[in-house]
Amino acid sequence: MTKIAFIYPGQGSQTVGMGASFLTDERSKGFFDIADEVLGIQLSKLMLEGPAEELTLTYNAQPALLTVSSMITERLARAGIVPSYTAGHSLGEYSALEASGVMKFETAVDIVHKRGLFMNEAVPAGEGTMAAILGMASEELQKVTNEVTDTTGVVQLANLNSPGQIVISGTKAGVEEACRLAKENGAKRAIPLDVSGPFHSELMRPASQDLAEVLSKAFLLDAHVPVIANVTAEPETNAAQIQDLLVRQLYSPVLWEQSVQKMIELGVTVFIEIGPGKVLSGLVKKIDRSVTVLPVNDLESLEKAIEELKK
Repeated sequence: MTKIAFIYPGQGSQTVGMGASFLTDERSKGFFDIADEVLGIQLSKLMLEGPAEELTLTYNAQPALLTVSSMITERLARAGIVPSYTAGHSLGEYSALEASGVMKFETAVDIVHKRGLFMNEAVPAGEGTMAAILGMASEELQKVTNEVTDTTGVVQLANLNSPGQIVISGTKAGVEEACRLAKENGAKRAIPLDVSGPFHSELMRPASQDLAEVLSKAFLLDAHVPVIANVTAEPETNAAQIQDLLVRQLYSPVLWEQSVQKMIELGVTVFIEIGPGKVLSGLVKKIDRSVTVLPVNDLESLEKAIEELKK
């Protein structure tokens, strides 16, 4: 039997107009309506009409991506497509948890909006940043970030995305110095990222404390489909453990490459990327070219995926 994983993108995948092709369906449109009502803002208008600069703000992008991902998940479920595992990249983990029954959509959209606000407030603008390092092994890059943290400023591995693609995060000075040293030590490229903060670094500890308080009041259930957690790259089902991991996720590396490898070890042969863009599809293919990857981001790609899975 084919084992399917649902995987969900994180921040950066949002685009104006995302989800529009699904809105002729009342049940799909309901996700947009619920998000507007829960958050008390016209999130749906922002998603459909922009402006892009406002949609990109952390506290808007997070609930927007979750809304579209959850809506598409429901359409797949209606077509009888269910996963053996779910996983999401950073913010995408909340979409995975909603799909796995850990939290209702209303709860998830409220939490990720607050998560975005906490992340936005944790570090003053301009003090923290991130960069992608290409063509360097994680062990070698770890040595570089340890050295820079001791001498210049906090910097650490933030996203282990695929072989040869690692994102680092920390203070502006720390990241800049780590980029310089990484290139000196054999990295092919160091690319500064256009982000609003040093996500998945120790500098997010204040945000994690605020998030812990919000999560402690939320109603979470054990997962009915195992979620591969960012922090452990292991299947998790226990609600209390998942709650703890979501707090740690804010200041810990996203073990994406290891998560994909774990799902393949567990027998997954088909990955369905649910939500805008195809970033994760590209990463999965870099990790293992033998698996099938189906991005689903609009009505056309949904129908194509359903057709493919019926074969």
